[in-house]
Amino acid sequence: MPRQMRIEYPGAIYHVLSRGDQREPIFLDEGDHHDFLKTLTEACEKAGFEVHAYCLMPNHFHLVVETPQGNLAAGMGWLLSTYSNRFNHRHERCGHLFSGRYKALVVEGSGDGYLRTVCDYTHLNPARARLLAPDSRLLEYPWSSYGGYLTEPRYRPKWLRVGRLLGEHGIGRDTEAGRREFERRREARRASEGDGEQRKGMRRGWCLGSEPFKRGLLERLHGQLGPNHAGEMRRQANQARAEGILAAEMKRLRWKAADLTRRAKSDPGKLALAALLRRETTMTLQDIADRLQMGSRKSLAPKLHAWRKANE
Repeated sequence: MPRQMRIEYPGAIYHVLSRGDQREPIFLDEGDHHDFLKTLTEACEKAGFEVHAYCLMPNHFHLVVETPQGNLAAGMGWLLSTYSNRFNHRHERCGHLFSGRYKALVVEGSGDGYLRTVCDYTHLNPARARLLAPDSRLLEYPWSSYGGYLTEPRYRPKWLRVGRLLGEHGIGRDTEAGRREFERRREARRASEGDGEQRKGMRRGWCLGSEPFKRGLLERLHGQLGPNHAGEMRRQANQARAEGILAAEMKRLRWKAADLTRRAKSDPGKLALAALLRRETTMTLQDIADRLQMGSRKSLAPKLHAWRKANE
């Protein structure tokens, strides 16, 4: 099957997840963890990545990364291939280390909590996987960026950016008091976390953000989506395009949403809208009939045919 194309643009933020082949470990000892972080440092230097959070688990890793240069695929390709080569050389083995392609969920970074959601999810992974004793601190897990948030800036990797996440938690300054408050809130969240919608959102879909963010992203990608993009992404892009066309035409006609209910199913204006949507989008006749409140596909088809014959 052809590979799905990545969504890339300058300033994009992603929650990246990559697992070991056959869910086998990708870190066999402490040296592997250090090798991965060394390789991540080099990838950030080469690609200009800025990391908001990471967590290395036994057979997978999470990475919340921002790409100022819009080059996720190039940077991740270098990171994964280089670490795989180093891992194989170190352990005198060959073959694939990672399973297929990494998952990259596009994340809204507007400050409305979506970045906080993925970073919190990432930092809480060791507790969720029961890699920590119940009475231990999250800080005791050494292979995540959580410890970097609780230490002084001079001890952090240059590529770890803590300001945006602290800001989304309402912690305005990176001070000792602010770091203590950050830990207090994370421990409280750890104690109260359940298996809810947040976890499902991390596992499914292609985007985590508000509806306006998704629409804006789909509009940005209009004309670039093809068969190599996910079907759900294409469906949402087509829907967003249709809604944009409909909104523009209704504004031109000075119609409100109530006009679609008030006007008759055979209203000439509604038929003109139906013809436009049929011509400019991939909406089915039934979808158009439902959206414009024009009855069924069977009743719309002859009316639309007659309108086209008279007007086109």
